[in-house]
Amino acid sequence: MPESTQSPRQLKGVARDFVSDTTGNLSVGARDFRDHYIAEPAKDLLTLAKDYARDNPEVATVWAFGLGMIVGWKIKP
Repeated sequence: MPESTQSPRQLKGVARDFVSDTTGNLSVGARDFRDHYIAEPAKDLLTLAKDYARDNPEVATVWAFGLGMIVGWKIKP
């Protein structure tokens, strides 16, 4: 069994650096995931809904009223 050339203190430093780098990479990856897969599609859906409401205000009003009634019915005490 070969002897370690690094002291336990040095190994702790290496492990700490590894964990720090890994968590940094994970946080950047999570931020990219949020921006690409959650924020962008939500903006696109909101834009589509606004455009539809501009083109068909009567239908959008009826949908909003109907959804409001259903949500209000479901959350009443």
